[in-house]
Amino acid sequence: MTKIAFIGAGSLTFTRKLVRDVLTYPLLEDATITLMDIDAERLDFARRSAERLIQAGNYPAKVEATLDRAEALKGADAVLCSILVGDTEVWRHDIEIPMKYGVDINIGDTRGPSGIFRALRTIPVMLDIIKDVERFCPDAIFLTYTNPMAMLCRALQRESFARVSGLCHSVQGTAMMLARWIGAPYEEVTYTCGGINHQAWYLRFDWNGKDAYPLIREAVKRPEVYNEEIVRNEMFLHLDYYVTESSGHNSEYNWWFRKRPDLIEKYCTHGTGWNPGVHEFILNEYRQKELTWKDEVEEWFSEDAPVDLERGHEYAAPIINAWAGGEIYQFNGNVPNTGLISNLPEGACVEVPVFVDRAGFHPVHVGALPPACAILTNVNSMIEEMAVEAALTGDPRLVFQAIAHDPLTASVLSLAEIKTMVSEMLQQNGDHLPQFKHLAV
Repeated sequence: MTKIAFIGAGSLTFTRKLVRDVLTYPLLEDATITLMDIDAERLDFARRSAERLIQAGNYPAKVEATLDRAEALKGADAVLCSILVGDTEVWRHDIEIPMKYGVDINIGDTRGPSGIFRALRTIPVMLDIIKDVERFCPDAIFLTYTNPMAMLCRALQRESFARVSGLCHSVQGTAMMLARWIGAPYEEVTYTCGGINHQAWYLRFDWNGKDAYPLIREAVKRPEVYNEEIVRNEMFLHLDYYVTESSGHNSEYNWWFRKRPDLIEKYCTHGTGWNPGVHEFILNEYRQKELTWKDEVEEWFSEDAPVDLERGHEYAAPIINAWAGGEIYQFNGNVPNTGLISNLPEGACVEVPVFVDRAGFHPVHVGALPPACAILTNVNSMIEEMAVEAALTGDPRLVFQAIAHDPLTASVLSLAEIKTMVSEMLQQNGDHLPQFKHLAV
């Protein structure tokens, strides 16, 4: 019997989907699902959701719920982590302070000033969690969905011996989108994708063994396709390789799209895919979720329709199945760069193909990124390295220097202006940065 611990189980929709996926595997249908969260009310809803799935599928699985992290982790074979440190009233300043200085951030959970400060707040909590994993389930695999993915994984992989990988749906999600654009059944598509989280590149994209990039180039000429992902399509047309994650996210990660209001209007506000144009949308959306989550959950419980038991496309369940002795599985995971991508920093967190079996994770050597992709990816990877060092050492000077090199920030502000902005962000976050002895840049 496999024990799977969910840390941050109050992420209700996500937890529900992952529990559903796990139970679809015969090897895992009798698993012990242990749910842990610091919010008792959300935890209770998560428990009820899991029990409903078990009942609907007539599975022999068992559900446990606890507020005690140590209790949740004891004897776990796999740990899934999806936490958020602070609510919108904490992280809204990650977006609003830079906006005051002219840095127009869109989503702000992965890199840039917003992502770095989210990492500074989250890394101490994640390190506490991973130390408990070492203590209570040292042989478990630890899979995290928490952003900023690359910086958090890098900190854990530096500081812990635990088997850690970060999971994101942007690789398979983008591959499905590209397959749809060219009319290819997804099961007939193969690809090699490598880089860093949210900025990995399809080095190959094949349909039935033949290069499908010419078909993608033709597809992007269609207005409805171009408008679905304006930022990423512009990057593809000029850099020749397609990048993972949405245009909304990618508009923040470079120098090209958000440094002037006219560029934001042209490239960042009219996409038909998930491409919110202004930060207020993100803040309001999350505030609304905080207000209405109970209603949404109760609506799911009250629905007369049968519970959906069909497996989704997240990586976690097939990884756990392979780790428990099932079929070997390939996914794109976040792992240390042990020469896997030869022109990214050694040791940095990279996102590459990984095979998993009962022996653990086996990442695949990708080689060098194309130069047009490697420059931007290197800049962001080295910034992440500096930000992680800042988080682990409590050095505010490194925080400033990391943000000073952020492409979007540097395209808008001078060094002196960046220093002033970072100083304000440090002061605002002081209560959430226990590792910093002082906050002066």
